[in-house]
Amino acid sequence: MNYWLVKSEPGSYSWDDLVAKGEDVWDGVRNYQARNFLREMKKGDLVYFYHSGKEKAIVGVAEVSEEAFPDPKDSDWVAVKIKEKKKLKKPITLSQIKSEDLLSEMLLIKQSRLSVMSLTKVEFDTIQKMCI
Repeated sequence: MNYWLVKSEPGSYSWDDLVAKGEDVWDGVRNYQARNFLREMKKGDLVYFYHSGKEKAIVGVAEVSEEAFPDPKDSDWVAVKIKEKKKLKKPITLSQIKSEDLLSEMLLIKQSRLSVMSLTKVEFDTIQKMCI
């Protein structure tokens, strides 16, 4: 299994929007590195859902429900489907992430403009422990 993080401005598409749909297409990614991450996603992989903008926090866990296919808005790019798995009991803020040594190499910190990124198992598990 692989682990991922996707980012979205809550005003454009929020965790609650995903929950309302249950499952949705994750599309509109127009960055080559992020596109490559979408191509690597496999059905069943776990995905942290991060609210960017003012909130700057991981708010939920989703699951990849369909692997990469042509983006419906532009077939030169790719999309995946994700479905909601669970809302975090408490959001994990960017400042909490930055203060955790085990997360110091996380792409969220190193390449903050990426909207889709990979996580190591250690990073995923560390964030999960922070939710308790």
